[in-house]
Amino acid sequence: MKISSRWSAFTAAPHRIMFFGGALQTFAVMLWWLIELVTRYGIAGHPVDWTIIPVAAHAYLMIYGMLPIFIFGFLMTTYPRWMNGKEIPAKHYVSAFVLLMLGFIGFYIGLLSSRFMLLFSLAGTLAGWGIALYALLRVLLDTTHPNKQHPKIIFLALFMGWCGLLAYFIWLLGDNSAWLRFAIQAGLWLFLLPVFASVAHRMIPFFTGSALPFLRVANPLWTWRVILACSMVHGLLQLAGKPEWLWLCDAPLAFAAFFLTYAWKSRHALRIPLLGILHIGIVWLGIAMLLFTLQSFVLFLSHGATVIWGFAPLHALTIGCFATLMAGMATRVTLGHSGLPMKVDMPVKLMFAGMQLVAVLRVLADMLPMPGTYWLYIAAAVIWLACLAPWVLRFLPVYWRPRADGRAG
Repeated sequence: MKISSRWSAFTAAPHRIMFFGGALQTFAVMLWWLIELVTRYGIAGHPVDWTIIPVAAHAYLMIYGMLPIFIFGFLMTTYPRWMNGKEIPAKHYVSAFVLLMLGFIGFYIGLLSSRFMLLFSLAGTLAGWGIALYALLRVLLDTTHPNKQHPKIIFLALFMGWCGLLAYFIWLLGDNSAWLRFAIQAGLWLFLLPVFASVAHRMIPFFTGSALPFLRVANPLWTWRVILACSMVHGLLQLAGKPEWLWLCDAPLAFAAFFLTYAWKSRHALRIPLLGILHIGIVWLGIAMLLFTLQSFVLFLSHGATVIWGFAPLHALTIGCFATLMAGMATRVTLGHSGLPMKVDMPVKLMFAGMQLVAVLRVLADMLPMPGTYWLYIAAAVIWLACLAPWVLRFLPVYWRPRADGRAG
């Protein structure tokens, strides 16, 4: 196939270039983290002298450097379909993709060279994010669809993500930890969780009803609203430095998530891997928020003296929920919009299973009070890379090839 033909296929739809970049970036993020772990614990080489503290780099890469490009690829493809709007012009999503990828590449270079390079890379990422926001906003404003609840909330969450990214940029400029704290908490609770919860509430019942038409799948609106409200309150309490009160919002959020697994008939959906993986992501949301609830309640009872489980609840949320939903949605969109059968082969099934093992290991690493648990961190990173590699090899070529069914897009 000629280069021009491949480029035409590659840029034919937003999900193609965004998922391509997201797959490479996910692999790069975990490879960087594995290098940091093995050098930090003296397993190989010497600790690398990064230009910023590793925990800040890790937070940035996991919140702003890996998931958003998948999110934009998904939304730029589905947003017009949700509201019967016009397709997003290629100039918008191609420009956003180029700036985002240059920003990500520049961030790795900056970690080894200078803060100026980090700032320059973030400026590119902010610009790319801004173009993507503009493209989605045009769809939102130009359509007259009667129901825009989910798209509106998603857009607001994406804007809060841009604000969090800007806060990280400001932190790099002046080293004021308050900006870093805002970037992390806003990124998690005002951006990622509202986006994933909204997409899941909009799509999972539809997918379930289509795959299992004999089931009556309910989709109560109150659960979505509870999740959104509690997520916002959680973020505000974190920013206010009141973690001992988080249980007041985390408990109802956990209840709403677990209730959805009942309303959406999750136990029946597990028989279909491509559908079941999405339901597992929501189960992880309930587990994560239950862990957050117990962690905060112990802090409350001990008047702030006892902290249990460290980052275990956070990784149950980010890996168990976010990464699982990302893997399931990306695979589903890739197959469905490439004209391929909506079935997954064994390597993809193993990737889905491996992601659950990664989440369990990373949660246990913070819950087990014993020396040497850093090996669980390393094992989680290695398994993540091992699971992701077959997915990357399987699907990357799909993004620059024409649809298998001969249709456009």
